[in-house]
Amino acid sequence: MPSLCIHRRDYPMSIHSILRTILTALLCCASLAAQAHRFHAGITDIAFNQKTGSIEVIHTLMAHDVEGLLTNLYQRQFDLSQPEDEAVLRKYVEKQFYLLDADKRRLPLRWVGLSIDVERVVIYQEIEKTPLATAVVLHNDVLSDFLPDQSNTVNVKSGGEIKTLTFDRKAVEQRLP
Repeated sequence: MPSLCIHRRDYPMSIHSILRTILTALLCCASLAAQAHRFHAGITDIAFNQKTGSIEVIHTLMAHDVEGLLTNLYQRQFDLSQPEDEAVLRKYVEKQFYLLDADKRRLPLRWVGLSIDVERVVIYQEIEKTPLATAVVLHNDVLSDFLPDQSNTVNVKSGGEIKTLTFDRKAVEQRLP
């Protein structure tokens, strides 16, 4: 049976070069992981539900951004599964996100609830028995008052078509498409 013999000429890299390459790759991965969340973004979907006759609003935010905001505002840890802590987030979101009608009056957004996991906080709201055309202006300052580089994307679904608006610290209010 032939023996397997690895000669240095078969592999142009020495063991030191291989280890150095692996170590460099590991350091690069660690560096990327540390920088992985340098941007801050939220996504909101707004749509009219034909069955209920209501405008539905779903916000998806990064959990650690929400945690950072609440800790910064109140100097304590929050557990959003607790009703009193959910109420604090609710108050904040209701102040920072709202829809206006043609007379510049706030439409009554009802807090439906939220779901949380380690990566995201998903908030559900609705404006009961109101057609989407009633909403004329959208104000979205969620997290951009806290994070200077926060970008909030809002997808508005109307008549099978989706239009997208982008909000940041410089643009917190826009007309709906």
